[in-house]
Amino acid sequence: MKTEKLKQNVKGYVHQFEDGGLRLLRKGQKGVIHAIFSRFGLVLILLLLQIGLLFSIFRWFGNLWPHYFGGSVVVTSAMVIYLLNSKMDNSAKITWMVVVAIAPVVGIPMFFYVKSNFGHNILRKRLLELEDQLRGWLPQSQKAVEQLKALEPGAASLAKYLYGRGGGFPVYQNTAMTYFPGGEAKFEELLRQLETAEEYIFVEYFIIDEGLMWGKILEVLARKALQGVDVRVMYDGTCEFSTLPRNYPRLLEKLNIQCKVFSPVQPFVSTHYNYRDHRKILVIDGRVGFTGGVNLADEYINHIQKHGRWKDAAVMLEGEAVRSLTAQFLQMWGILKEPEYEQFLTQPIPVPENAKGVAAPYGDCPLDGERVGEMVYIDLLNRARDYIHIMTPYLILDGELETALKFAAERGVDVHLILPGKPDKQFPYALAKSHYSALLDSGVKISEWSPGFVHAKVFVVDGREAVVGTINLDYRSLYHHFEDAVWMVDAPCIRDIEQDFQHTLEQCRTVENTSASIWQKHYLLRATGMLLKVIAPLL
Repeated sequence: MKTEKLKQNVKGYVHQFEDGGLRLLRKGQKGVIHAIFSRFGLVLILLLLQIGLLFSIFRWFGNLWPHYFGGSVVVTSAMVIYLLNSKMDNSAKITWMVVVAIAPVVGIPMFFYVKSNFGHNILRKRLLELEDQLRGWLPQSQKAVEQLKALEPGAASLAKYLYGRGGGFPVYQNTAMTYFPGGEAKFEELLRQLETAEEYIFVEYFIIDEGLMWGKILEVLARKALQGVDVRVMYDGTCEFSTLPRNYPRLLEKLNIQCKVFSPVQPFVSTHYNYRDHRKILVIDGRVGFTGGVNLADEYINHIQKHGRWKDAAVMLEGEAVRSLTAQFLQMWGILKEPEYEQFLTQPIPVPENAKGVAAPYGDCPLDGERVGEMVYIDLLNRARDYIHIMTPYLILDGELETALKFAAERGVDVHLILPGKPDKQFPYALAKSHYSALLDSGVKISEWSPGFVHAKVFVVDGREAVVGTINLDYRSLYHHFEDAVWMVDAPCIRDIEQDFQHTLEQCRTVENTSASIWQKHYLLRATGMLLKVIAPLL
């Protein structure tokens, strides 16, 4: 592909090739003036104005405070009774009770505002429609179910849940699974597979950022699009704040690449913004699919360093199970139009020679009332016999998941968590440490990866089962984000996952159940963790 032709396609932009990659930079994009007049500046200003208006309203009614104190006990008591009888998670109940008790005038309206989910009811209705439609295009093979029962009888109930209440995700045979212990390995194979695309490439990621990684991928996408390949890119709207300009979709469309932004951030307060597209899916011709923790940005391949070295994980599927990854992409892509299930989900998928085991790619939608990601993790914890080894960047647990972790350890299972030694965010890091003591008391082992930040989301159980995906052990992933993962049984790559865990463990600091070992004399961090734990479900 020639640079001059690209310049003609996207007028007003500079195109730079670095190591064969493509960068699209708008002249004059950076600077204070741009920040002020960009969408980010507008959103920030309008949000501050709305917050100021709310505080002004409370101040104007300041003369009513004596009456407020007289009725607060009755109102707070009624609210506590209501919360105790609600269906929400117990940790969330406790959080809202504290908020209501401390500040009922603010807390009660805030609770009902959040509970109403104002701002996303249309999205919820549409996604549930798409989920119902999708079930008809992903039939469950009874032969695959029988194979699963033969391999791991206890796992059959989890397969039934995923295909039933879990969203209609089948288990598949005829699939080869490859594990990548870091972003670098995934990136290399991804570039190789992209070159084989003949019909379509679907890309759905939480973060896309210009640099070496995205530049090389974009060069291939643009070249393939000019060759007639159907290339579609979707990313989360928060990228407009941190990594990409607001007109990036128009820029990609001039390269014949279709582009959508999931839930662009608008200048109005809404609970809708709780629900982000945290998935990381790339599908090539329906026969090859990637997912895992690796976003499309340079820190994920350690081309640049943020928070020390970056430890991540990903998985590549080849064969029938890719169909579920394709379906998840089409579901999100089809929110504002009719989904193209028939066009892309009925084509035969070649069976690779090295196919072995059973795979079940699945998604988690925060709007359907099912915590699929958490239920899968709890099921694995409950069925583990010898060990369950976990890598996760965050540890902000509700009561059910914390109990499952502790109970597994208490019945003799080797439960071992690897967490970051160098955090990317201080508040989640403080909250994670606030769980350490209770887990260690029950026999759960905790290690922190000394070289840097662990971003992998991995469960491996007894050498027989594993999950690799995007789902963290925190409220955001388990309750508020659109997520995806792959559950694998009896796949050869499960051995590779356990070896990666043990190799990572060699570079870890063992956390002992003492204040000095957990907090390492970071007293402010400890105080922060204790305070934030009260409102953890709201973060």
